[in-house]
This record gives sequence, C-alpha cells and structure tokens, in this order.
Amino acid sequence: MSVQILELDDQYVLNHCTKFLARTNTDPRHNFGQFQDDDLRSRIGESWRFPIIDAYSDGIDATKYYDRNRVTFVYQQQGATSPNQVAVIGTFANLYEHISLKNIKFLGEPTSYYAVSVLIPKGEVHTYKFIIDGRAIPDPINPQRKILDNGQEWSRFFTDFCTQPLNFDDWEYDLLERLVEHILPFRTEEGQNFVNRYYNSLDRQEAETQVPYAYKLDESVGATNFIDNILAREENHHLIDYKICLEQIDRVLRQRNPFVDPNEMPREMYVELYKEMSTDNVNGWDKNKYGSPLHFLRLLRRHTYTGAFAHPKYGGNVGAAGWAYLAERLRDENGKTLFDWRRSIEKPLGVNSDYHG
Repeated sequence: MSVQILELDDQYVLNHCTKFLARTNTDPRHNFGQFQDDDLRSRIGESWRFPIIDAYSDGIDATKYYDRNRVTFVYQQQGATSPNQVAVIGTFANLYEHISLKNIKFLGEPTSYYAVSVLIPKGEVHTYKFIIDGRAIPDPINPQRKILDNGQEWSRFFTDFCTQPLNFDDWEYDLLERLVEHILPFRTEEGQNFVNRYYNSLDRQEAETQVPYAYKLDESVGATNFIDNILAREENHHLIDYKICLEQIDRVLRQRNPFVDPNEMPREMYVELYKEMSTDNVNGWDKNKYGSPLHFLRLLRRHTYTGAFAHPKYGGNVGAAGWAYLAERLRDENGKTLFDWRRSIEKPLGVNSDYHG
C-alpha cells in the first residue's frame, strides 16, 4: 500500500510544536491518570494532538482531497545527541517501509524536531512506530497505545470520520447507544423522519462523501461514535467514568429485568433510570465504586449534545444532520433560517471556499 508524502512545511510543524510540545502540562486530568512523572507524555500540554490530523487542500480543487487527511508525525529528539536516522513505519503504508522524517529548521538552524506529512484516507485507524537509529519505539508523545495480539505495544491514531470502536466492548457500545438515544430528539418519530428526509435530500456528491459514513453507524447522527472518539484522545481522562458507570447501569437494569438484555429493554426503563440519576439516587447503584450518578449523567449529556452538533469531522453530526435539524427549526418571522451553517463549512456539504475543515 503506497502512501503519498507531502512537501514538509517547517513553519506548520513548528507552530504546533510551540503551541503544545513546548508547554508544560499544568492540568493533571490530561496526564490521562496513567503516566509516571518521568514519562514525556505527562509533561506535555495536550500531547493527544500528535500525530497532527488535519484537513488538506491543493489550493485548487476544494473537494479533490476531501476524503484524505494530512497526518504529520513528529518526533522530538531526546538528549543532546542528534539521531542519525529517524523514520516511521505503520499500517498506513507498507508495514516494513521506512518513511524518513526530516529535521525541522528554524531560521535555517536545526531544531530538536523531526517530522513527515503524509496523506491518509479518512475513517481509518492505524498503528505505527518510530525507527530511531534502527531501534523501533512507540511514539513517546502520543498517549494512544495498542497492545497487539503478539503482545507488542504500538502507537495508534485515527483519522477524521472514524467509525471503528476504539474503547468499548460490544455490550458497552450497545448500552451507550441506548443511553444516548434517549437524550437526543432524533429517535422520536418527528426526529427520525427529519433525519431520513435530510439524508435522502443530499445531492449525489454529498451522498458519496458523507452518507457512506452515516450508514456505518447504528444511530442517526453518530453521537455515540463521537463520544468513543473523544474518549480516545482529548477526553481520555473520562474513559474510566464511562467504564465504571456503564458496568453499574448494566447491572442495575439486569436486576430490574433479568430476562431482557439492557440494550433491548423498553424506553420506560431508561426514562425511570434517568429520573433516578437526576436525583443522584439510583436504586441498586454502588456509590463505593462511583459516588455520583448525577455527575455521570451530566457528563454524558455534555458529550452527547456536543457530538450531535459539533463539526462532522469529529465523528458525530454525520452529514451535518444535527446542524440541518437546527436550521429547519430556528427561523425568523419570514421563514428564513437563523442558522445558516452552510456558509461556515467547506464543500461539498457547505459553500465556504476559504475554509478547509
């Protein structure tokens, strides 16, 4: 599998490195609760931003590379001695093909950073390692790691519109979908009719680029998928909340109806569960394991609504259906929408020629 290597923009890389790698992490939540003090990832501000996943345009055709991400791998030299060779290998290319990283220069002088930018399709998950003077190591910066079947630890990243489960077992994902669908309006008859009507109204180009992502999802606008994505990166410090609380909710529901799987239980059982969670007192909840069901409900609601109405590249609001839902309902006295989202997003969904994701 060949991969297209892009011309490296030193200033582009330095901007990201200066903004994140050069900052001290002062927020203990973003240590992800799992790193020792001597781990590089515990000392960097927002280390989850690496490798850099970004939109790409050739400046000519705004839609030509819409289905690709620019992925920039960055290695920071450790110690005073510069390595002779820095390369990356991974599942995004021929696995044993070494792709060399170049030293990043500032005002013509070498820095401690090495980087390479490649084009990778959206909607994918990959593992990779750096090769430093012949020695293979996981990315020291990226918090995402995956243990393969052979026991080897690799770094992991995923591109925009990723729909592959990253954090949850099947039962956890199914239960999370049920919890999410009772928060959002899209499972009502009116909401489902709107979503179906909206997806069917997309023109051919929009359908070819966006609707395929929608039909990879079991829910209407992808909010559960969004939650899974952010828990793998920027909100990873809350993954433990989900793991503990999904187990609690599964157990509570099974106690109340031992004959039906929780993801198939009637809506009324979830309505009752929500009412109890909102009072911070759920019958059967073990507060020794998780003190406040209300806290988790607020966290879930925040993530759910953000996923339904965030930029589609983050894994939710598939095909901008959430935005279209708001646009249809927010109108002035003359019937004109007050939420003209298409002016703020790139083609093919939007009409903005200056914005590229």
